[in-house]
Amino acid sequence: MSLVYVLLFNARTENEGIHTLQEGDRNKILMFEDKDDATRFALMLEAQDFPPVTVEGMEDRDIIEFCEGADYGYDRIAPGQLAVPPENNVDETDWSESGSYEAKAEKSEKTESEDESDLSDDELERIRQQLEGLL
Repeated sequence: MSLVYVLLFNARTENEGIHTLQEGDRNKILMFEDKDDATRFALMLEAQDFPPVTVEGMEDRDIIEFCEGADYGYDRIAPGQLAVPPENNVDETDWSESGSYEAKAEKSEKTESEDESDLSDDELERIRQQLEGLL
């Protein structure tokens, strides 16, 4: 087994959470083989207004056991493999930065105008350039 790097929110606290990607109705954890690649991904998340994350080294078997127990998928990210966070994020997470978990309210259907971005094309282009600068 080997050391991999994962992204944690509120690392080493009672309210620790692990970053996952959602694929359909299943979550997936990214296991980075290179710490610099994990750090780069974490910076891209923060650029998307995620709470700060900690890059934490763990044994891959521990992450795999966790994934199997939680019915999560996982992907190994090889050194130098470019992993980029998706542009769309889930509206509600199972984790709360403050540690308070409220019951999920029923979601109402969104109208087309609610789905449109509030950012102008210029702002989006500026953000793209900043992200490209990180790479």
